[in-house]
Amino acid sequence: MSEFTILGQGWREYLGAMLSGAQAEVLISSPYITSDGVQFIVEHISDRVRAQGQISVLTDLSPASVAQGSTDPHALRSLHQVAPRVDIYHLPRLHAKVYVADSARAVITSGNLTLGGLALNYEYGVAVEDAHLVETVRRDIEEYAQLGAKMGSEQLAVYCQAANRVREALLQQRKAIAQTARLLFDEAFQNAADELIRIRVAGGPIHTVFAKTIVYLLNREGPLTTPELHRLIERIHPDLCDNAVDRVINGVRFGKKWKHAVRTAQQALKRRGVVQLDGTHWRLIESSS
Repeated sequence: MSEFTILGQGWREYLGAMLSGAQAEVLISSPYITSDGVQFIVEHISDRVRAQGQISVLTDLSPASVAQGSTDPHALRSLHQVAPRVDIYHLPRLHAKVYVADSARAVITSGNLTLGGLALNYEYGVAVEDAHLVETVRRDIEEYAQLGAKMGSEQLAVYCQAANRVREALLQQRKAIAQTARLLFDEAFQNAADELIRIRVAGGPIHTVFAKTIVYLLNREGPLTTPELHRLIERIHPDLCDNAVDRVINGVRFGKKWKHAVRTAQQALKRRGVVQLDGTHWRLIESSS
């Protein structure tokens, strides 16, 4: 591997390997950390760090983050059981997503330690294996963490109780909102979502968006089966892939409507000589890539 590697959707695989290979110390800066993120750490952290290493975490435990479910102090507290030394720091307005192992490898990315960051969102970043630069990154994050509040296990336990009250109060507030206000919000929300979709398809059929996406995916990933295309297209365009809407002809259901639009896009690209179906895999025709 070169000293720098671009990381896209596969950044979680690199992070997992980095955690598994850590010898002594892992440093994490992630504004949002949920139970999914903590579970990822638990599943991948090396035995050496578990036995005699250190995990340092810088995050944002502000009430707004906790109330929204963006950060889970209960999950963070469980990290104290993972390694002999665990330091957790809170610093509001944190936005840096940085992951470092042993001053040997680092990931600088857009991804938080959440389900969205690890599996759902389109994230982008770079892996660094230049020892001097990794050490500089590690030192910068450690120095910044020292500006925050160190949250020991007991302090986190107390804060978890406060966080529970915040979440309960938020739920009560939401329940107290008048039904009319909720209906107005739902209508406005749906109108805004519909307008975005109209802009996205630019007045044309939805399969034109899917056609561009198919070419993009085949160019980046290589040959893909239709189910693989479905999975990747749904990840990129969740707003256009409504699994609640079936295609119905004469009262007979023919599967998800958006998947039929993907098929239309595939056939249109095939007719234009852009792609071909080779057995079970779609591939770009070389002159089109």
